[in-house]
Amino acid sequence: MHYAIVILPCYNEAKRFPIEQFLAFDSDHHHQKFIFVNDGSTDSTLQVLESLRARAPGRYYVHSLARNVGKAEATRAGLLLAFQENPDYVGFWDADLATPLDAIYDFCQMLDSNPSIEMIFGSRVRLLGRRIQRSAIRHYPGRMFATAASLVLGLSVYDTQCGAKLFRATPQIRSLFEEPFVTRWLFDVEIVARLIRARRGTTMCQAGEAIYEFPLYEWRDVPGSKVKAKDFFMAFVELWTIWRRYLR
Repeated sequence: MHYAIVILPCYNEAKRFPIEQFLAFDSDHHHQKFIFVNDGSTDSTLQVLESLRARAPGRYYVHSLARNVGKAEATRAGLLLAFQENPDYVGFWDADLATPLDAIYDFCQMLDSNPSIEMIFGSRVRLLGRRIQRSAIRHYPGRMFATAASLVLGLSVYDTQCGAKLFRATPQIRSLFEEPFVTRWLFDVEIVARLIRARRGTTMCQAGEAIYEFPLYEWRDVPGSKVKAKDFFMAFVELWTIWRRYLR
């Protein structure tokens, strides 16, 4: 049974933190460990996280940042801690559990059975028999952005921004997180761009073969998202920054 560590960046999540879902999942999945990164929250998020850690200190770890650095850097800080534990897999998940925790098991199974795959990305594809509940006001702008991201990356990526991802904990993957991100929100795209740059002109498995998009069985919009309308426009600015830094 493989050992996975999942990072959950948290900023002012006290009112909507799904503590009961973590406890229910943990009772049957003892091979998973979670690192919660408190990103300088100004509410009682840290206290909520510490109360969960106290329930099972061997499976939950809380890393608290003194100030808010943004989701990208908070996630990177957690991933670097995770690599130090020498797990088989590392990844990150949205703390609101828009993607249910059971998907971690599905991702692990996919990595277990496909040695050539190095990254699993959750993908919010609306298919019959699946429960993908996404509002139209977020779905259609999201599709526009996904198309733009695919063009910039040169990959047919359906969903770069789903907050559920798992990676093999190899030195090659760890190297992608050694430098601070240049973007605040589009670090998912930046990770792919770094992978493309690192393997360009080499005999290593290229990004299109190393990444697998897993169509999620369930995903739902959780009220209280911190993504605002202006962030949609800023995303294109960050996308240009990624192209200029890694891909031109």
